[in-house]
Amino acid sequence: MKKIIDFQCSYDNSTSISKEVIKNTGLKFPEAYKNWQSMAQLAIAIKKHDKAVFCELPFCHTLEGEALGGSINYGDEKIGPRGKGYICTTAEELLSLPEIDYSKGRIAEVLKACRYLRDEGENVALYISGPFTIMNVLADPRHIFRIFKKSPEAMKAIFDKLQEETLRFVEETQKVGVNIISYGDSTGGLNILGPKLAEEVVEIFTYPLFKRIEKILDDKTILLLCPKTTFALLGTDKARWKDVDLGRPIKYVEACVEVAGEAKFVGEMCIKNKGFFLKNGVIKTVTLL
Repeated sequence: MKKIIDFQCSYDNSTSISKEVIKNTGLKFPEAYKNWQSMAQLAIAIKKHDKAVFCELPFCHTLEGEALGGSINYGDEKIGPRGKGYICTTAEELLSLPEIDYSKGRIAEVLKACRYLRDEGENVALYISGPFTIMNVLADPRHIFRIFKKSPEAMKAIFDKLQEETLRFVEETQKVGVNIISYGDSTGGLNILGPKLAEEVVEIFTYPLFKRIEKILDDKTILLLCPKTTFALLGTDKARWKDVDLGRPIKYVEACVEVAGEAKFVGEMCIKNKGFFLKNGVIKTVTLL
């Protein structure tokens, strides 16, 4: 029997940068979020401060929404970029948004920063957002759920549009050498959608998307799923766990880097839980069915 189990996440989408990092870099905000040089400098500084194994970009979950035309408040060092105001109220307005141009704007700067960091020998984890997180920048969630319930065909068309954009983004990440992709859609979790809509999203968006992404990823890239997404796939019989024994106790984030090449997807823990430790040295990878 199909049943999606929710993952109780204690992390949010906000960005807070330590005073020590700000002091050491001398960067000014929000300008630091806007150009590739400062993004790269900040990513390295945060990695060193956190004693992490990879640099993380961008510093928010508004990148795709902004690139589609969304209005953004760039925030400061305490609270990173976030949506400023909605620009769509109807399905037609969402569907009429232009394709993302990866050669300009902040999304182009993020990709340049990724390229620079990879050329410097850094592991780079790039956050990409799921459909509800993207739409949360563009339209009031009340309008989204109204479309979902009253106009399922229009909602399917919106999902198709966002799926194509996500695929194009993944292709761009591969061009600049990104070796870790982190996918999340916390505003589209079971606790918000409910079981029926959550299952529909897996059927018409999530599973088809990742089956296509699976063909794009090279053997040096690993995709880290938010556990909410992992459990949605498992609960709808679209995926199963596969254990990979790394032979020693290891931090989860380190294991994610190490297992690239043996698996395409992992997703048992949130990427933000830097202290999660695999005592038995076994990481659960995700195999799509």
